[in-house]
Amino acid sequence: MQENLKIRFANINDLPRVIDIYNQAIRTKSATGDLTEFTVAQRIGWFNKFDSNTYPLYVAEIENNVVGYCTISPYRPGREAMLKTAEISFFIDFSFHKLGIGSSLMEYAISDCKRTGKENLLAILLDINTQSIAILKKFNFAQWGHFPNIINIDGRKCGHFVYGLEIN
Repeated sequence: MQENLKIRFANINDLPRVIDIYNQAIRTKSATGDLTEFTVAQRIGWFNKFDSNTYPLYVAEIENNVVGYCTISPYRPGREAMLKTAEISFFIDFSFHKLGIGSSLMEYAISDCKRTGKENLLAILLDINTQSIAILKKFNFAQWGHFPNIINIDGRKCGHFVYGLEIN
């Protein structure tokens, strides 16, 4: 972990930076299936679904500036048999890529799964998102599924990968 990097649970004051970082990913047209940028007001309900005890939203900050975030979200919400499985997502501000922040967030989130009762993590991502795939592989996520050519981003087709990790 980078010396001056701090990882903590997000609070509502972090939401503008989280949205800025996610909107960067939307603009790439290779890191998410969302095509339209969000406002903070549009994402308040989304933010309020996270809970540090069950489905946390972590932020990474350097010198009090949020530079990335990671979410643990329900997989197939409402289905009791799937409560120990969650989806993991992570996004890093482009100005802070290749500094180990994504890896630090992943390491922190995975280690926190025992506390939150998660036994499996799934990452569901575009098959053209090679940077995220590399981080997932670094943490022993394996490709558990592929849905080819189901995504259409401005006329360009790509698929969805499902990467999974069973937490021991």
